[in-house]
Amino acid sequence: MLVAASIVASAGAGDGASAASNLTCATQIVNAWTLPQLANETIAVPVYATNIGAMGPAARAGYGGLLLFGSTAPPTLAPILATLQRQRPGHYALVVMTDEEGGGVVRLTNLVGSFPWAQTMGKNLTAAQITAVGVRVGKKLIGAGVNTDLAPVLDVDGRAQEPGAANPDGYRSFSGDPAIAATDGTAFMKGLSQAGVLSVVKHFPGLGYATRNTDYGPANTLTWPKLQTTGLVPFKQAIANGATAVMMSNARVPGLSLLPAGLSTVVVQALRKTLGFTGLIVTDSLSAGAISALHLAEPAASVQALAAGDDLILYGSPSSPSASLALAAKISTAIVNAVSAGTIPRATLVGAAAQVLAARNQLSCPTSTTTTST
Repeated sequence: MLVAASIVASAGAGDGASAASNLTCATQIVNAWTLPQLANETIAVPVYATNIGAMGPAARAGYGGLLLFGSTAPPTLAPILATLQRQRPGHYALVVMTDEEGGGVVRLTNLVGSFPWAQTMGKNLTAAQITAVGVRVGKKLIGAGVNTDLAPVLDVDGRAQEPGAANPDGYRSFSGDPAIAATDGTAFMKGLSQAGVLSVVKHFPGLGYATRNTDYGPANTLTWPKLQTTGLVPFKQAIANGATAVMMSNARVPGLSLLPAGLSTVVVQALRKTLGFTGLIVTDSLSAGAISALHLAEPAASVQALAAGDDLILYGSPSSPSASLALAAKISTAIVNAVSAGTIPRATLVGAAAQVLAARNQLSCPTSTTTTST
C-alpha cells in the first residue's frame, strides 16, 4: 500500500523538479483510490461564504475544492475552514478559492478589504508595487483560510469600461498592451505566491476583445494567429515565471477549435504542449451561457472538460448549499459512469485528481511500494 509520508499545505509553487516530484507522489496516492474518490477530487463545490458551515458533507465526501462567493464572510471563516480541512479523508488540504481580482471583482471584503481594478493598477503602479498588492491580498486570504485566488486576469484588453454582457474584461485587464499585461499580471501572480496563495491565471488562451461575455452566451476570442502576438503573450510570461494553475476560457478560438476552449482537447493540448504548462488546469464555470447554449448541463459538460484534459471542475453561483451538494453528486456520478463506459480513460481521471491533490499539498511518498497485511 502506498501512502503519503508527510502532508502539509503548500502554495503549489517551487522549482520544477520539486513540483514534478510532488505530482508523481500525488499520482501514486490517487491511483489506489476508487472511481468515486477520484471523481470527487476533481470537483469544486460553490458556496456563499455566509453558508460555509454547511459544507461539512463536501469535506467528508472528499471533494477537491470549495469556491467561495459573496462580499461578506463570517468573522469565524478561518476556524470554520480549518475544521472542514480536518474532515477531509486523509486530511489532504482542500483547494479553497475565491475571485479576488480587484475593483468590482472582489469577495470577502470584510476580511480581505478592497483594492483597485487591474487596469487602474496597470496605469498607476510599478510591477514591484503590484507585487506588493498581491502579497497584501494573499496574506489576508491566507489569514481567512482561503488558499487559492482565481486571479489575476491575464487577458489583454485596453477598453476603459466595466465588464458586462458585451465585454468580459475591460477594467479587469491590466492593459491593452500585451507586454504590460504580461509584466503586471505576472507581478500580481508572484505577490500571491509569496504570500502562500495558489494563483490561477485566466482565461486561456485570452478573452481580450472577445465577441461576448461567455457568462451570457457563446463567444469567440481573437483568431489563433492573432492571439500569438496578443492574448498568449501574458500566459507565456506567467508560465515562464512559475505559474502553477491556469483557468481555461469558455470561448471558442477561431482557427483552432469550434468548441469552448475548456471543452476542447486541441486548446488544452496547446496549453500543455505548445506552452509547456505542467500544472493544474481549471475550468471556467460550466454553468455559463456559452456552455448551456450547447445543450450541455453541468454533469455532461464536466465529463467533456475532463476528457479534454482539464483537471478541476468549477460550476455556478450557488442557490443553496443543498443544491450545490446535489449538483456535485450528479457531476461525480456522471464522471464515474463515463469512466466505466470508457468515455474517459481511468488514467485521465487519475491524472486530473493528482493535479488537484498536488496543488495544495506537499507530499512525500516512499521510494518503493511496500505491502501491508490486513
